[in-house]
Amino acid sequence: QFQVRNYKRLTPLTVLDYALESLDNLRPGDCIVCFSKNDIYSVSRQIEARGLECAVIYGSLPPGTKLEQAKKFNDPDDPCKILVATDAIGMGLNLCIRRIIFNSIVKPTVNEKGEKEIDSIPTSQALQIAGRAGRFGSSFTQGEVTTMHREDLVQLKEILSEAVPPVKAAGLHPTPEQIEMFAYHLPDATLSNLIDIFVSLSQVDGMYFVCNIDDFKFLADMIQHIPLNLRSRYVFCTAPLNRKEPFVCTTLLKFARQFSRNEPLTFDWLCRHTKWPLSAPKNIKELVHLEAVHDVFDLYLWLSYRFMDMFPDAALVRGIQKKLDDIIQVGVRNITKLIRASQSAAAAGTAEVVSEDFPATKRDARVASDRHSAKSPQALSIAVEAPALRRARSPRASRSGTRQEDLKSYGRGSLANRLLREGLLTQEMLRQLESEWQDQHRNGRYGFGSKRDDQLSSNETGKKRK
Repeated sequence: QFQVRNYKRLTPLTVLDYALESLDNLRPGDCIVCFSKNDIYSVSRQIEARGLECAVIYGSLPPGTKLEQAKKFNDPDDPCKILVATDAIGMGLNLCIRRIIFNSIVKPTVNEKGEKEIDSIPTSQALQIAGRAGRFGSSFTQGEVTTMHREDLVQLKEILSEAVPPVKAAGLHPTPEQIEMFAYHLPDATLSNLIDIFVSLSQVDGMYFVCNIDDFKFLADMIQHIPLNLRSRYVFCTAPLNRKEPFVCTTLLKFARQFSRNEPLTFDWLCRHTKWPLSAPKNIKELVHLEAVHDVFDLYLWLSYRFMDMFPDAALVRGIQKKLDDIIQVGVRNITKLIRASQSAAAAGTAEVVSEDFPATKRDARVASDRHSAKSPQALSIAVEAPALRRARSPRASRSGTRQEDLKSYGRGSLANRLLREGLLTQEMLRQLESEWQDQHRNGRYGFGSKRDDQLSSNETGKKRK
C-alpha cells in the first residue's frame, strides 16, 4: 500500500539565457555542481585563488561534515558565500542557494545490468539539483539555474523541459531464504555461483527486473575462502561499501575472518587495524584515507546491528567516529591547503590525484605531464578533464550522438592509473617498475632495440674480443 502525493513548487525557478563562463562572474549564494571529486578540488582551488571562500560538499564526506559545511554556507555572517558540491546536495540538506551552476551536464553511471555509461544527466536528477535554488523559506525568493559553459546551456534547457519518465519496473534481489533453498539442492556451489544460477533461472514480467548483483558477487568471491555459514556469508555480502575502496574491502575481509573464528571484533582490535587515533590530514590523499576509515566505522556499526555479540563495542565506535568526523571537518575547511600540499607532493613524485570517475587516456596523461612541468597554480597538476566532458561541451554534440563514442572511450586508459586507482599498485611500486624497466631496456634484455642497435652492440662486442 502506498500513496502518491504531488507538491507544487512555491517559488519561481528561472533558467538563465547566459552561462557563467568564468569564475570571475560568481555572486554570493552561487553553487557550482560538479560530478567528480577532482572537479570539486580544481574548482574550489580556483575560487579561493580569486580571494573568495567556498564550502565543499560531496558524497563520501561524513554526514556531520556535510551539515557543518552547509551551516557555514547558510550563515549570513560567515564570509563563505560560494558552495562547490556534487549531486549530494540533491537530498537531505537545507541550503540557501540563489543560483545553481552546472559545471558539466554529463555523468558516469552504472545501469541495472552493471554496465558503465556516460550520458547527460536525466531530467529527474537535473530537476532535483536545479530545484535547490531559491527554495521556499530560504533567503532567496526565487531561484536561477545556468551552466558554466555556453554550449551546455541549450542542452540543459532541453533536459529540464522534458517530462520525467514514469517508473515502469521495480528491482528484485534474491532473499537469503531463496539462496538457502538453492544451496540445499546444490551443496557444493559457491554463493557467487548460487546467485548466478538464481538469476539465470529467474523469470520476471515487464513490471520487474533482477537487480544488478555485481557488488554482491564481488564480495562473495572475496570472502569465499573464509569458512562461514550461508546466512552469515549472505549478510556480509550485502554490506554497504564501495568496492573501489581497497582499505574498506580489506577491512571487511578481516572482519569476516575474525568472525569465522568466533572471536568478537572488539574496540581495541578495530583501533589497532585503523591505527586510531588519527591526526588531521596534510594532503588530499590523507583526507581520502580518513573518509575510508569513517566508512570502516560505518561498516562496523552496520554489522553490529546484525551480529551484536560479535561486534559488541558499537557505542565506543560511535564515539570515535564523531571524533573522526571533527578531524575530517578540519581537513575540509582547509581543503585549499591540502590541494596545494598534494600539488607539491605530485611535483616531487610522491603522490598523485586520479579522477575517481573517468579513467585517464594517454593524451590526458600527456596534458597532465605538461601541466605538471609548468606547475600551473590554477588546477591540480594531475587532475585532467575527461574526453567525454570536452565532447559534451562541443556545440555540435548531441545527447544521442556522443553517447556511443563516450562508451567506447570509457574503458581505454592508462593501465598504471587503473591499477593505482584500484589499489593494486602503489606509487613506490610504479617507480620501482619504471626503474627496473629502464635498466633492462638499457641492457637490451627485452629486445626493444632496433636491428641497427643490435648490429652496433655486436660490433662493439667484436672489437672487445679483438
